[in-house]
Amino acid sequence: MDPDTVAKAFVEHYYNLFDMNRVGLASLYQDASMLTFEGQKTQGSQNIVAKLTALPFQQCKHHITTVDCQPSGPAGGMLVFVSGNLQLSGEQHALKFSQVFLKSSILSSMTMWH
Repeated sequence: MDPDTVAKAFVEHYYNLFDMNRVGLASLYQDASMLTFEGQKTQGSQNIVAKLTALPFQQCKHHITTVDCQPSGPAGGMLVFVSGNLQLSGEQHALKFSQVFLKSSILSSMTMWH
């Protein structure tokens, strides 16, 4: 499958889960996955989901403007760069955001770092 198609499908799935059911993101992470957010590193699926569900807003909507990807490494990994707008519930103006994902194949599954 075309890497751009895979990246766009992943991004759509990830942000739909983030916006509607952050706990559901656990299935996209593994114990080796790492999230770096505002200088703080969080490792492991459960810890990452705990971090994301503890954010100071419960309702939001991501509006994606760009998804850029490139293959990474010989094992079928992928580097995905996402940018867009984040609309928080009750806020008039959207926030700009960007996020980078490194999807890496380990033991025939995908591990995510960002």
